[in-house]
Amino acid sequence: MSDPRVAAIPVQDCGEELIDIRASGLFLVDQRKQDSDGHFAHLRHGLIERLEHAQRLLLTEFRLLVVEGYRPPALQRAYFEEYATKLRRGNPDWSDSRVHEAASRYVSPPEIAPHSAGAAVDLTLAAPDGQEVDMGTRMNASPEESDGACYTHANSIIGAARAHRDTLCRVMSAAGFVNYPTEWWHFSYGDRYWALHTGQAAAVYGPRDRT
Repeated sequence: MSDPRVAAIPVQDCGEELIDIRASGLFLVDQRKQDSDGHFAHLRHGLIERLEHAQRLLLTEFRLLVVEGYRPPALQRAYFEEYATKLRRGNPDWSDSRVHEAASRYVSPPEIAPHSAGAAVDLTLAAPDGQEVDMGTRMNASPEESDGACYTHANSIIGAARAHRDTLCRVMSAAGFVNYPTEWWHFSYGDRYWALHTGQAAAVYGPRDRT
């Protein structure tokens, strides 16, 4: 996310509203990131349609378990600064630019964060009974904590966890999402990172405050 080519992508926001995904009834929605205003359960309308397509591709074997969607810009800034501060304290010899680059592997810089555009979703797979399946690491495990196992295609992930990651990537890709490769759980559509990854001239969703 720290790649300057991402920030250079222009935004031509299509104006879609943020919609509560819980109204669909098709997905499991986890409460671990719940906030008093219900921001976490909102996404742009176009993303919800694509998630519905991904869920249909799973048939009855798995359910999509959505953990977090929209994240207000102020909260995104707080997350980024918290992680950058942790890195700075653990690596006092690092320059500001190196801290920013390292922090960006795990938390998007506030100015380009797809969550703040309602264009990204953190999710995992669950069995039909709602139990999360093995994905190799917990969701939101940092590269430092997991020794890189949080990377989507980490070589250390094998067996059932690898199969589950591959399944999630398959259906989300088929629905038009792109994965952020340092976080197996993070997928986006319509944001600047998606635009760069897919060769689009502009992003269709930009950061916004939800009122």
